[in-house]
Amino acid sequence: MTVYSDSFELSCKGDAEIHDVTAEVVRLVAASGIKDGIGLVASPGSTVGITTVEYEPGLVSDLKNLFEKFAPKGERYGHDARWGDGNGHSHVRSSLLGPTFAFPVAGGGPALGTWQQIVFIDFDNKKRRREITVTVVGD
Repeated sequence: MTVYSDSFELSCKGDAEIHDVTAEVVRLVAASGIKDGIGLVASPGSTVGITTVEYEPGLVSDLKNLFEKFAPKGERYGHDARWGDGNGHSHVRSSLLGPTFAFPVAGGGPALGTWQQIVFIDFDNKKRRREITVTVVGD
């Protein structure tokens, strides 16, 4: 069994900005040389999320609206009261989605559906650079 890991960076604006990272994930899985196994996309941080969607403007808008309904900006959050950084909603949103996404690897690539893309969401309230790591385990 082989384990391969590599990473890439994104420049993010925050505010539930959604990035399609599928091409980078496909590239790193191919670079691993692993034909069959399990892949994981992960990002360190407590204000990010990773999932899959059909990456098109309507669904991107729907997803942003959903997070605003579940954890709206401007509400009172205990995190904000403690730290005063105004990003309590970002932490709650990240907790709902999670900063990792696992997927099967088959035939040397991610086994995704026809309309399925892997997306990275930056929930924070400020610009920053984010690191995304892709780890592949298999043969």
